[in-house]
Amino acid sequence: MRRGLHAGRKGSGGFSLNVFTQDEIDDIHLATLEVLEETGVFVEDDEPLDIFSDGGCWVDRDKRNVRIPGHIVEEAIRSSPPSVKLCGRDTKNDFMVEADRVYFVNFDEGVKYTDPWTGEHRDPKLKDVADCARLVDAMSDIDGYESAICCTDMPQETYALHGLFAALQNTTKPIGCEAIDKWEARKCIELGALVVGGMDELRDRPIVNLGVCPVSPLKLPRDATEVIIETARAGLPDTILSMAMCGGSSPVTLAGTLVQHNAEVLSGIVLAQLTERGAPIIYGSSTTAMDLRYAAASVGSPELAMIGAAVAQLARQYRLPSYIAGA
Repeated sequence: MRRGLHAGRKGSGGFSLNVFTQDEIDDIHLATLEVLEETGVFVEDDEPLDIFSDGGCWVDRDKRNVRIPGHIVEEAIRSSPPSVKLCGRDTKNDFMVEADRVYFVNFDEGVKYTDPWTGEHRDPKLKDVADCARLVDAMSDIDGYESAICCTDMPQETYALHGLFAALQNTTKPIGCEAIDKWEARKCIELGALVVGGMDELRDRPIVNLGVCPVSPLKLPRDATEVIIETARAGLPDTILSMAMCGGSSPVTLAGTLVQHNAEVLSGIVLAQLTERGAPIIYGSSTTAMDLRYAAASVGSPELAMIGAAVAQLARQYRLPSYIAGA
């Protein structure tokens, strides 16, 4: 089992970037608890509403609004494992994700592809997915493979399943996939179980992990909650990743956006822990600023780096592993 280098431990004199002081992090956390308890989150589907209600949250079924008391949020953070194991088909590629260890994976999920042989900019195909997985497998400094591109020559409802099948054939590193509903999540999990020999073996050696995105501001749509619930029941790692945009779908200030971002991610973590206590979760972020010229996400900008550093600081506060987008 590999463990990456620690980032910024005082004893080693390593580089670190702390955007906020401890007092400011505490203020963001307390503001997040207030948002979750007083404003709540919109939850689209009935099953998560039942889970939240049974777990002690206040549920308005007419408005589909869930308000989560602070003690339930705190308990969900405590019950989330501080270490999450990600495994590959080859055990030499296994690694442990923890709050302050650093690894690198490719990001996902591209909808266009530049053919490396012809230079053509086109829709990606299943063969391109396989090529991307093979490329990542050959790169020693990339620790895991995320669903790099979608396979547009397959039915949209099964993009993730076809992509996972191609990845399993072409990389021996841990694989992250993007299921869009309960059925597809279950099939991706079953496919991983076939490779390792069964569901119990997959729980012990999770060669497949999943990821979901809440919708800003403060919404848990059906596709996200179905995957959170299915993944938690299977005992597999799940990355819950907010993609808020400062000045667009979230407040223009860094602190205000982080409060909303934190509320969205923590609401998903609460759902996972109420579904299956101890479910492995990775705290995710692709939150950035909105480019006011194009009303688009500003990826690779200084603001994204600042938000990413702040999110990593929040995750360390909670003793949770984090997954941060970058460019």
